[in-house]
Amino acid sequence: MNAIRFLTLSDVADILNVSLAQARSMVRSGELPAIQIGGRGQWRVERSVLEEYIAERYRATRKMVRAHGGIPLEAPKQTNDHTSISGLSTAQD
Repeated sequence: MNAIRFLTLSDVADILNVSLAQARSMVRSGELPAIQIGGRGQWRVERSVLEEYIAERYRATRKMVRAHGGIPLEAPKQTNDHTSISGLSTAQD
């Protein structure tokens, strides 16, 4: 069975784990090449183009990490300062 050649923006959003609006913005800005088809101008992204886009983002990220001397890829260690993520104190007064 042949793989699907063209993806909808909804497919792209799912694959990249971004919103549909973000996928649309990436296409409209030219960041992610796509074509418009049909009378209603629906966007389609070729699977191979998306794969190359992902590979390029990996290359750009590696370059950025090297330029900045490495960026920790793990979550920051928790401290016992009784502060929640929002910055509000959770300690009992």
